[in-house]
Amino acid sequence: MNETEKKMMQTIESLQTKLLNIRAGRANPAMLNGIMVNYYGSPTAINSVANITVPEARQLFIKPFDRSCLKDIEKAINEANLGIAPTNNGEMIILTIPDLTEDRRKEYVKQAKAIGEEAKVALRNIRQDANNEIKKQELPEDEEKQMLESIQELITKYNKRVDDEIKVKEDELMKV
Repeated sequence: MNETEKKMMQTIESLQTKLLNIRAGRANPAMLNGIMVNYYGSPTAINSVANITVPEARQLFIKPFDRSCLKDIEKAINEANLGIAPTNNGEMIILTIPDLTEDRRKEYVKQAKAIGEEAKVALRNIRQDANNEIKKQELPEDEEKQMLESIQELITKYNKRVDDEIKVKEDELMKV
C-alpha cells in the first residue's frame, strides 16, 4: 500500500516538473531544464555552465562561467527548439520571451491536458499493478475487497490532484 502511494506521489512530482516546462509567457529558468550544452566534448546541463537570471518578467540572462562556451550555449538553445531566438552580446545570452497569442495559449493548454492525461494513465497502471499484487496474495475475500477499495480511494485522490494541477496551469496560461 505504501509502495503504491509512493509511486503515485512520484507520478504527481513528474507531472509538476513537466508542467513547469510549459511556459506561461513569463521568463522562468526552469524552461531551460533539460537543455544540454556540449561543454569540452561532454553534454552538460546549461545551469552547470552558466548563471541564469531573470532581470525582467519577459527576459532571461544566461551568463556563462567560461565565456568560451557562449557559442555552445547559443547552439544548444537553438537546438532545444524553445521558439525563442537567443541574442548573444559577447558576454551573455539574452532570451526575450514573446507575448503569447490566444492561439498559442490554447495550444499550451492542450499540451498541459495531454500531460495530465499521461499522468492519469500512469496512475491507472500503478493501480492495476497494485490490484494484481493484492489478488496474488490469496487473502480472505473481505480483506482483499477492503484493500482493493483503499487502492481505488488512492487513485481517486491522486486523479483529483492531477485535475487540480492542470486547472491551475490552465488558469495561469489563460491569464493575460
